[in-house]
Amino acid sequence: MAHEEANLTPAEIADKAWHLAEKIRFPMFTTWDGERQRLRPLTSHVDRDAHSIYFLVGKDGGTTLAAATGAPPLTLVQQIEKFSTVTLGFVDQGGSDYLAISGQAVVSNDREKIRELWTPFAKAWWESADDPDIRLITVTPENAELWDGPSKLIAGAIMLTAAVTGAKPAVGDHGAVRL
Repeated sequence: MAHEEANLTPAEIADKAWHLAEKIRFPMFTTWDGERQRLRPLTSHVDRDAHSIYFLVGKDGGTTLAAATGAPPLTLVQQIEKFSTVTLGFVDQGGSDYLAISGQAVVSNDREKIRELWTPFAKAWWESADDPDIRLITVTPENAELWDGPSKLIAGAIMLTAAVTGAKPAVGDHGAVRL
């Protein structure tokens, strides 16, 4: 990735971060269960105006492996209720763009918001938006870090040129910002 910080303003980095999150929509959602991190792919609903990223999840889904201490495993919802800091990892492989957003997550049973976010794709998991098993996770982003690279073809040419010339490759922008 890039060896130097991007020549972007914090506002430009924030704009790119929100744009990438909205474009990619399928992050790896990382939680902590008290002993280890747990990642799972989830579909996001990005709302920059509300400064929130939403997820529909099952109230009992996403159980982790049993804890080494012998404690019962925690569900995704229980992990968030106990440890609210989460990280979302977005990857746009076609554009060689990467984004990490960390923030605070809250679980709710906001039926109005669940109905608002309902899509036909959610029917793969639940019969309808009125399924009592559905919960809403709202992530309020605090920090974002992005790596904005060229396409794979261009990145390959840059890396090849760097290998031949011995120069360090400049393969894209890197920046971090408080959201």
